Amino acid sequence: MRIGELADRTGTSRRLLRYYEEQGLIVSQRAANGYREYDAAFVDRVLQIRGLLDAGLPTRIIKQILPCLNKPRVIHFSDATPEMIATLEHERDRMTRRIEVLVRNRDAVAEYLETVLEGDRIAAES
Repeated sequence: MRIGELADRTGTSRRLLRYYEEQGLIVSQRAANGYREYDAAFVDRVLQIRGLLDAGLPTRIIKQILPCLNKPRVIHFSDATPEMIATLEHERDRMTRRIEVLVRNRDAVAEYLETVLEGDRIAAES
């Protein structure tokens, strides 16, 4: 697929897709006319990249862990440096804190919404 289709299917701008390619996160083949061509498997890869970026991971870390995400967990990855492990632990803990805040906020919104809807229902019955 061409870059425009990949952009449409992932909700990612063409500019960001080119950036991901520059960073070595995705690769394209060049058609005879010079257009970038991507394998359909890159739809999931781009969505994974976006999720990791949204979680706050830098592209240099994403580039290191992307190959691990598609392999069985029993494989040992000997190239994980102490710095990378520390960074991943920090990011995991930060994500956990964000999740806890999101859950609290979701619950508060749900409670508020339930109260509003209950009030509307009571008012409609009056």
